[in-house]
Amino acid sequence: MTAYGLLLPSFVGVGGFLLVPVVLVVLISLTRWDLISDPSWTGLANYTDLAGSAAFWNSLRVTALFTLMALPTSIVLALLLALAINRGLPGTSALRVVYVLPWVCAPLALGVVWRWLLDPSTGAANALLGTRIEWMSDPALALPAVAFVYVWSTVGYISLFFLAGLQQIPPSVYEAATLDGAGPVRTLFSVTVPLLRPTTFFVSVTSVIASFQVFDLVYGLTGAARGYPAGSTDVIAAHIYDEAFVALNLGRASAMAVLLLVVLVAVTLLQQRYFSRRITYDMS
Repeated sequence: MTAYGLLLPSFVGVGGFLLVPVVLVVLISLTRWDLISDPSWTGLANYTDLAGSAAFWNSLRVTALFTLMALPTSIVLALLLALAINRGLPGTSALRVVYVLPWVCAPLALGVVWRWLLDPSTGAANALLGTRIEWMSDPALALPAVAFVYVWSTVGYISLFFLAGLQQIPPSVYEAATLDGAGPVRTLFSVTVPLLRPTTFFVSVTSVIASFQVFDLVYGLTGAARGYPAGSTDVIAAHIYDEAFVALNLGRASAMAVLLLVVLVAVTLLQQRYFSRRITYDMS
């Protein structure tokens, strides 16, 4: 009873701010509600509408493409950055703080700043390249540009997890690899990467969830124009926001949120299944 009494504040927080909202979203998804009049029960009508909604499926497609662009790039660059920091060269402590600063800053503010930098007429990016590129106006470039900014803002944060994982690998493992004649590349792929699988699993799961929920960065980069240009940046979180607070259709927006939850749970389970037989916990 003492233990449960000490855990009670956490139970209240988890229940009030996590479980109850999830239940309410599921219930609202079964209604039609505009935030003004009383909700009206519609059953599964919102889900039926979404099944035939081209805009909804386009949002899922765009979000999946964004994740495929950003996630592998973030993980690879974060691992390389962690390897460089782990060498303990002079100044790495200060650089570690610099790398994390973009993640600490508000994503909406970063989006607005990068929209200025990518401006085709007065932006610093085109000034450095010496040519005019319509970064956020060309449908073929807009989503890669958003993915680039997202990677830039998160790679330092992800590298800290890899750095912590690297520091947990015993030096004797590397000594044994050296004695066996393994070079730097072979050591990286045969020793370091396998022993970092628990860290990679955690980073992959959390990064997928974060990338599927990206909103404020895209909101700032597109100037609050959902999907600009031509629906190429219409991520699912922006679609949910627009449906809820612009179209004032809370039921439909909640149904999209529930389907997003289902997708994230399914992807997480697939990742868990993939990594479950490939993780090494005992490094003694």
